[in-house]
Amino acid sequence: MFTGIVEEMGAITSMEKTLAWTRFTILASTMMGDLKLGDSVSVNGTCLTVVTRSEQDFSVEVSPETLAVTTLSSFTAGTPVNLERAMRLNERIGGHLVAGHVDGVGVIRSRQQDGNAILFTISAPPEILRYCVAKGSITVDGISLTINNVTAQGFGVAIIPHTAKVTTLGIKQVNDSVNLESDLIGKYVERLLQERSQLPQPTPVIDKDYLQKRGLI
Repeated sequence: MFTGIVEEMGAITSMEKTLAWTRFTILASTMMGDLKLGDSVSVNGTCLTVVTRSEQDFSVEVSPETLAVTTLSSFTAGTPVNLERAMRLNERIGGHLVAGHVDGVGVIRSRQQDGNAILFTISAPPEILRYCVAKGSITVDGISLTINNVTAQGFGVAIIPHTAKVTTLGIKQVNDSVNLESDLIGKYVERLLQERSQLPQPTPVIDKDYLQKRGLI
């Protein structure tokens, strides 16, 4: 589980590919402090497992399924990436609860300066937009952001100069693709409501009071 607060920007230094998996080696500094083999790491919003590490980099393996449904398939040596270690339960959650399970890929449709902020409009598939609400949360390439507005085709977000400086959104341009993860809470609420609607309704007691309320007597 993550918070969507990016710890640092790393960079892909190399990649190996087989029929079964792809391995990325990622250069990092802040991340390396207590990083261990088997740890979960968010790489552009995708939860991956550390399989090797050295003093200055670590490697993760990506399945064909993950490559198919995220932007990781476009990574090459030199690609900058947003990095976050798994959250600790005894720390403040600065963003929102992020699983690191990408729901789909969006595309940046517009980018414009607004004072010190940068406004992005991002198109998204319907299965993601159904959970988007104004002032709600969404994860874009692993970054926890607040939704400004929602349309039938996408949503808008704004980033401050700090976010632009320490994440890859600062260098993203129109037509670039981004990983999207919807807010977990919305998914659980929808599921619970679906389950409740499927419960059998209690059979009404047909008595005098019942008939009077419906104007039958």
